Amino acid sequence: MKRIPTGTVGLDTVLRGGLVADSITLLGGPPGSGKTILAESCLFTNASESRPGLYLSTVSEPFDKILRYGQSLSFFDVTKIGSAVFYDDLGDVLVRDGLGAVSDLISALVKEHRPGVVVIDSFKAMKAFATDEADFRRFLHDLAGRFTALAVSSIWVGEYSVEDAFASAEFAVADAVITLETKRAVERSTRYLSIAKLRGSGFLSGDHVYRVTRDGLQVFPRLADPAEHEAYVAPGERVSTGVPALDHCLEDGYWPGSTTLIAGPSGIGKTLMGLHFLYAAGPRKEPGILLTLQENRTQLARVIDRFGWSIDDPSVCIMDRSPVDAYVDELVYQLLDAMQEFGARRIVVDSYTDLARLSPDRTRLREFTYSLIQRCARNGVSLMFTHETVELFGISRMSDYGISNISDNVVLLQHFPDGTDMKRAINVVKSRGTAPLTGIREFTISPKGIEVGEPVDANRLYRP
Repeated sequence: MKRIPTGTVGLDTVLRGGLVADSITLLGGPPGSGKTILAESCLFTNASESRPGLYLSTVSEPFDKILRYGQSLSFFDVTKIGSAVFYDDLGDVLVRDGLGAVSDLISALVKEHRPGVVVIDSFKAMKAFATDEADFRRFLHDLAGRFTALAVSSIWVGEYSVEDAFASAEFAVADAVITLETKRAVERSTRYLSIAKLRGSGFLSGDHVYRVTRDGLQVFPRLADPAEHEAYVAPGERVSTGVPALDHCLEDGYWPGSTTLIAGPSGIGKTLMGLHFLYAAGPRKEPGILLTLQENRTQLARVIDRFGWSIDDPSVCIMDRSPVDAYVDELVYQLLDAMQEFGARRIVVDSYTDLARLSPDRTRLREFTYSLIQRCARNGVSLMFTHETVELFGISRMSDYGISNISDNVVLLQHFPDGTDMKRAINVVKSRGTAPLTGIREFTISPKGIEVGEPVDANRLYRP
């Protein structure tokens, strides 16, 4: 089927190519959710002088306000107004003469401009001017028939909730139904877009996070990849952990494309372990990415310089992000884009604990974690997560999020008391496809970084 772009790349991905051409789309959501911005984005994206875009307002917002606020958007091209994009107001005719006169006016405007896309905003508001339900249904049937006969793609915008969309007569007439909503969890509010209906086509199901920006809506399709059964080539040469003694414990390092979890309490050296992994790849010409939600670039530079590395090393890309108002879906897509652009072979996420806090939905968290791991594995990219455990001594559980189950390697770092001193210990808890040395060893942090030493009696670790 022929498609038309929405002006939003992520939404076109969700729709598997855009809206079906010459169809009717019902676009619903509460005030301020971005409905008008999305509709105008679609209008300007598809408008041309031969097939203009026609925007019709009703009784929701004043005509001049729509134009005034529209000019603040980057896609709003004022040179197209009057030639490729036309605005008109149905409100006066609707209030004065009712739905029948509005239907005639729409037909006259469509015949005059011969548009490819027509937006009616707000469509829901017109229902209040119907004499009864039968009158409104006749109006719907007549309007849908005219748009279909003239091969016009139309977008009907309204303050429909998900429940309204299924209960309204408009839902039966529409070929596609897109809903926007905001969900709140604790102190965080997240915007979600979903497809309730798309006639003649499949689409990506579920809730998709989006932002409203000056460039329109930025949609981040739900990252939930199905299992792929096609075989791929897995590199055979192991990659160094960056710590020689740890390489020895793992039979010369990690498998390429594997996922490693570095778990331990605060201050134990998890971030440093990740930096070892990244900077060890420089001489091998394997670019790496550090995604951190804990420290900014200046703070990281102090740590990195102390151990003889450089934050300006061209083989390491630093992505420092704030956890404030961050969407985990957005972060993951930024990471995947950077992986492709940078040609990364190693990625460190510091930390998985912070990612989990950004995603209150545990099922969604596990879905995108699995998908990210699989995408990295198929591309031979070695992935490392750091994760903060709760207990300072005698760690009894690895993670509440199930990340240890799907990781190929699990390395546990922990504190243990030695008289008046607090020391550090490391052991490899899990390593798929490897027979690791399972002993618990003491390690120290020196100007050279992490140095692994002698075995430690387990009784010293778990002693009260």
